[in-house]
Amino acid sequence: MKSMRRHPDEEPVLFPRPRSVTRQSGVFHIGTNGLALAVKVRHGEMDGPGHYSIHVNDLVEITCADAEGERAARTTLRQLHVQYGQTWPRLEIYDGPEFATRGVMLDVSRCRVPTMREFFEIIDLLALLKFNHLQLYTEHAFAYFGHEEAWRGWSPLTPSEIQRLDAYCRGKGMALAANQNCFGHLAHWLKMPKYQHLAETHGEWMFDVWPRSGPFSLCPTDEKSVDFVRDLLTQLCPNFSSPIVNIGCDETYDVGFGRSHEAVQTRGRHAVYAEFVSKVCDITRELNRRPAFWADIALHDPETLDQLPQDLIALCWGYEPDSQFYEWAKECNSRGMETWVCPGTSSWCSVTGRSAESLENIRRASVPDIEAVAEGFLITDWGDRGHHQTWPISLLGIARAAQAAWNPDSLLHPDLDAAISQWAYGDASGEIAGLVHEIGDIDYPIRQIAGKLTRPNDPKPAPRLLNQSALFADLWKPWDQGVEIAPLAMWHEAAERLHDCRVKLGKSNASALIRDEVGHTLDCATLALTRAMLRRKPNATSGEITALEPQLQHIMQEHARLWPIRSRSGGLEQSLEFYRTIGKTLVPR
Repeated sequence: MKSMRRHPDEEPVLFPRPRSVTRQSGVFHIGTNGLALAVKVRHGEMDGPGHYSIHVNDLVEITCADAEGERAARTTLRQLHVQYGQTWPRLEIYDGPEFATRGVMLDVSRCRVPTMREFFEIIDLLALLKFNHLQLYTEHAFAYFGHEEAWRGWSPLTPSEIQRLDAYCRGKGMALAANQNCFGHLAHWLKMPKYQHLAETHGEWMFDVWPRSGPFSLCPTDEKSVDFVRDLLTQLCPNFSSPIVNIGCDETYDVGFGRSHEAVQTRGRHAVYAEFVSKVCDITRELNRRPAFWADIALHDPETLDQLPQDLIALCWGYEPDSQFYEWAKECNSRGMETWVCPGTSSWCSVTGRSAESLENIRRASVPDIEAVAEGFLITDWGDRGHHQTWPISLLGIARAAQAAWNPDSLLHPDLDAAISQWAYGDASGEIAGLVHEIGDIDYPIRQIAGKLTRPNDPKPAPRLLNQSALFADLWKPWDQGVEIAPLAMWHEAAERLHDCRVKLGKSNASALIRDEVGHTLDCATLALTRAMLRRKPNATSGEITALEPQLQHIMQEHARLWPIRSRSGGLEQSLEFYRTIGKTLVPR
């Protein structure tokens, strides 16, 4: 691997990119006593919380607003030390964050729960990237006492593990906050005989434009639902020192289709929703916690916001390039709510990522003046449909979010991917982040016209594919459905881009694990592209078609091999089951 060491005449590569770096003439020698003895710290007035300056002249001097500013300054010094060793350029750095809270939310309920070793490494990395907040999204991935059947076989986080992670985060200047969905997204629980009586419905309902059946949300008019949530939060919250608890409550589209139908008809969906969320908030206050919630349902009908407690933190999420973060945040902020913007990595339902959409989505969450209506920035990384994306694919969006939350003016800087490569991926060549971006846009032109792949029955579908890559969406299609979407030539062009990416990966200086994970990503993309082309090829041979099956078997084997390197054993079989489902329609039967 190429060394990160730089000559003092070379410009420093820092991440997140600071607001101002000014070079002076000459060099500074730390000497053999080391950096710790050479640093003088002075607390003084700065532009805001977390801000700092560094002056490297005849000594290294930090001026900072507070403890967070000192911590950020020392992180920058460590990056300088890695690059310059004992001989530094003389320079001045002025820096500070755009958002007071800069967080990451990792999905640990959709099959993949990291090992403790991996958690510690992730926390180290997030601290290096100057995040100060972490949430682990749980539905059933916590070992709740008395609810063993819900988490058995999933390798859940235990109370003692959460406490260890919480202490480790605090030592890094990060808050680890509880996150338990308390309303929707509870199908795993509600399908079980012990909990099925709590469901809103076991029948038919609509998730946006998609027909669904079976349980999803708790029944909001049943007090037993409140008791259930109280039990979960009473067990979960004491393991976290952060006062914040994310209670979820997103996408509760089934409310009104089942047992709450009469209440919704009489009082309105917004009133029924707000009443239940308010009851969950009451529980959090009993536990001396402050609730945060996903604000999508309330923002659909802003009247709902008027009926919710003002101490709620509104989490305004959206994952597309046109997400209206400023407008959403302003709507919640006008009600007196603290508001965070929550873009996404767009790694889920993609395998390869959706690089262009994610980058613009993150940019939209950090537009000028948005900090006037939003105090926090939380990047989300979900694991829908088996959490098949590898860590390097998720990491690109996480790192870009670190820059956007810290200094958004440099988000589109031409050298940013080189800095991300070095500090997020450990690749001193500065190339891997750019390659991951290219991989995430292999099918970008197809995504712009393939909206009907996922919304075939929508009378007014968006021309652009939403929330999925074209590779992923097409792979789930039965053999003869949707073949009219995107001409064969566009898929061939995507295959050429994939080939170019594979050639570049072969020359990469990234670590062996990252190369293996990215190579696995390219194998998945190859299968999806090959199948998509064969589905649209007029005279595809039986030999070409049947060759898809051993490709899928190889992918499943590699998925299983890579899984335990970062993730616990629980959830692997469930993740593989998604591939088995694809296998049922992989070729014409």
